[in-house]
Amino acid sequence: MDYFEQFRVKPDSKVKLEKIDAGFKNTHISAKSARKETEEQVEKMRELQYLMYAEGKRSLLICLQGRDAAGKDGTINHVLWAMNPQGCKVQGFKVPSAEEAAHDFLWRYHKSVPSKGQVTIFNRSHYEDVLVVRVHNLVPKSVWSKRYEQINNFEKMLTDNGTHILKFYLHIDADEQLERFKARIDDPTKHWKISDSDYSERPHWDEYTKAFENMLRKCSTDYAPWFVIPSNHKWFRNLAISHIINTSLESLKMKFPEPKVDINEIRSRYHEIVNRENGN
Repeated sequence: MDYFEQFRVKPDSKVKLEKIDAGFKNTHISAKSARKETEEQVEKMRELQYLMYAEGKRSLLICLQGRDAAGKDGTINHVLWAMNPQGCKVQGFKVPSAEEAAHDFLWRYHKSVPSKGQVTIFNRSHYEDVLVVRVHNLVPKSVWSKRYEQINNFEKMLTDNGTHILKFYLHIDADEQLERFKARIDDPTKHWKISDSDYSERPHWDEYTKAFENMLRKCSTDYAPWFVIPSNHKWFRNLAISHIINTSLESLKMKFPEPKVDINEIRSRYHEIVNRENGN
């Protein structure tokens, strides 16, 4: 299955989230049946991230968006587990600080994009400024409606400068969200995840749906595509995202850099040391 094309939102295409099966799991019936394929994809991701780090010419920005309990933290754990932390970091975004609010809305995000050779995961992202801002009328429509084009221009500038961008909308349905809320209540180790917003945002489900659909239609581009990932099954979410990351990184045709030293000379010096220390 070509996960990249299956879940990619084509530019300017209309997305109806209610028509997308959040419980889709392809041919696999369970996490167990998908384990071998997932492990293969994780190992490939590890190798490709190492290659990006070594090459040092390009970077990868992964943006995660979704409703409360959609699985952003779980996705981060899955991706980070596959990658060397030397070349990968996570950046979360909460309510803007006074300093951040005094700048344009993209300022705080631009500061956090990855440098060459690095992978950065945005836990929520610059898209909050056309989502929660829109749903709760935090700024006028005349302001947030211009941000789609501003975001596209921002992402185009990043890609022109070597940052590869992948954006994942983690798609769960209303019943699954309630199940995950219940799991947080029932499990004391998950109580720390519970927030008032989990429940105060629930009545705005339909408004968020419209905001997400507009985001996906207006801001999925050839250079920075959105993917709608069926996420009711966490294991399938992880498998699909791994495939897409690997497909994207393989398309970059990355290469290890040429050595900065004479390898034959270094090899000779190595053998000299070994012989001397062995008394030869």
